[in-house]
Amino acid sequence: MSTPSSPRSGSTSWSPKSSIITFKREQRRAPSDRRAGVSGADVTDQTGRTALVTGANKGIGFFTSAALARAGAHVILACRDAGRADAAVRAIRARCAAEGVAASLEVVHLDTADADSVAVAASALARRERLDLVVANAGMVHPPEQRRLTAGGDELVLATNMLGHFALIAALLPVIVRTPGARVVSLGSLATRLNRFLVGDLQLELEYTPWRAYAQSKTALESFGFELDRRMRAAELSASSTVAHPGYSISGRTPRIPGVNEPTRGTVFVDSLQASFTQSKQRGAHSVLAAATRQDAVGGSYWGPHWLMRGEPVMQEPSQASSDPDVARRVWEFAEARTGIRFEL
Repeated sequence: MSTPSSPRSGSTSWSPKSSIITFKREQRRAPSDRRAGVSGADVTDQTGRTALVTGANKGIGFFTSAALARAGAHVILACRDAGRADAAVRAIRARCAAEGVAASLEVVHLDTADADSVAVAASALARRERLDLVVANAGMVHPPEQRRLTAGGDELVLATNMLGHFALIAALLPVIVRTPGARVVSLGSLATRLNRFLVGDLQLELEYTPWRAYAQSKTALESFGFELDRRMRAAELSASSTVAHPGYSISGRTPRIPGVNEPTRGTVFVDSLQASFTQSKQRGAHSVLAAATRQDAVGGSYWGPHWLMRGEPVMQEPSQASSDPDVARRVWEFAEARTGIRFEL
């Protein structure tokens, strides 16, 4: 990876090999998903910290939120569906209570595909005294068969997965910057390694397919996450930005939680056949939690499962497109033009 993309220097040398050794030395073996309590992840004490998790009512976002709440953070669940958000809050409170923890939670309505929704949520959140952690997790995993546009004229998947987060984080930058050691985590995907990134056709006007729409949007989000850290570093801020991917995490291997994860028997059966190379979304959240809370998760680092698709989190190399500063500049300029928002950075 080119030098401009490299993570910030620190006490931990940044290479996949060294991070694997460090993790094995410092972390005890994670328990089985079925016995893992809130998340199964080892998260340092988060008492006094405030975390915002988008798309927190299910999947990776839910388990990330649950683990942060268990560790003492005040967690803001930014969700599109109020009913599902309420179900997630009940589930997190119950799971934390079972371990003797009173979860501190609140819900903010957020639809990252809707510019007005992003603006309203950002306006409320920007008045906070502090925002220690922002996890850009919300996303469309199953794109429509045919290309669809938002009310603002943007390709739906790109708007949901990347443009909405760009606008949200830009609006929240003042509170992020004034919070000592704040961190932004962008949720990437394995798909970024398997797709040819079309930086000249970000809206996929020429080559739309559901798979490409998803991979394209995740590459754009990863690129944004790395570029955000470069700019924070250049501005000599204490805030940083990291990126994580959850490997191949699927619903059928994830604990059943009413209103949060309710796979059919067929899904559980089919997903169980893939057990050797997949993991639960509960385990997939471990990479996000590492990028969000570990001291050795320096700005600009990329976290994912040890075995790429499954395993405990380690630092990894991102795709060439995601880490390329020239690509990032074009993605950033495109996002500013489409959202009409300029980062004050």
